[in-house]
Amino acid sequence: MRSPLDTRSVQLIVHGGAGSAPDEPASRQAVLDEAAATGTGESTPTAAVVAAVSVLERAPRFNAGVGGAIQNDGVVRTDAGIMTDEREVGAACSMPGVRDAGAVARTVMDETPHVLVAGEHARSLAEGFGIESEVDLTTERTRERWAELSPPDGGDSEERLAWVREQFGGSDTVGAVAVENGAVAAATSTGGRWCALAGRVGDVPQIGSGFYAMLAGGASATGAGEDIARVTLSRLAVERLESGDGPEAAAEHAIDELAAVTGSEAGIIVLDSEGRAGSAYNTEAMQTSTARD
Repeated sequence: MRSPLDTRSVQLIVHGGAGSAPDEPASRQAVLDEAAATGTGESTPTAAVVAAVSVLERAPRFNAGVGGAIQNDGVVRTDAGIMTDEREVGAACSMPGVRDAGAVARTVMDETPHVLVAGEHARSLAEGFGIESEVDLTTERTRERWAELSPPDGGDSEERLAWVREQFGGSDTVGAVAVENGAVAAATSTGGRWCALAGRVGDVPQIGSGFYAMLAGGASATGAGEDIARVTLSRLAVERLESGDGPEAAAEHAIDELAAVTGSEAGIIVLDSEGRAGSAYNTEAMQTSTARD
């Protein structure tokens, strides 16, 4: 039986990615606070997490939507996933030109019989539902960074793959978890990781990895995507909630498990069905914001 602390309000936690310390933490925190406040202005957890993530997808300081990581063919492709405690799920991935990946994931959940749509087909779905699909997702910062690199010519040759392995990295995926009257929703959105192979898809749109929600609560993860998927990090945290752990303990357990199994770095936010928030990370930094309507 659901037993929220406040049956009249949306409670939300949002993150801006786990990784190195940002150059302008105060400015980034202000955007995170805006995202949290925007989310809690919505009437349902689903609407809240999409609205919060949308703020971050429009902010070039984060690796989601505008300002996303560029893949090895010079293109930014976005991924996102969303889930509710009723096991409603939607995800979309590998979308060039789509800023509002979280909104596309919700469209998949609400409007289709599927849980995941990919590539140009996901982009067409977005366009069909009035979501912009030809947005320039690069910024001056990402264009300059890309211009400094010299990817080898040709296809998936050994030389090109060696270059990808050398350059591959980055994080700063964004996400949100919201609760209202015991109902839960979690969403995560990303531009992926720098210089990944074109079409690479990490943990973000994978159920239980980049995002997960159950009656006990929800989680959103960020960090080394391949290894997050290997341990299904978000589901691991939510299962700890189901076992009786508080949100902070659940988050810490999940990160400890990831480090023990893979040696990788990541961060995670957790919100239980009573609106209590927790987070953990083993990177240099991870900024979060919480809010209640």
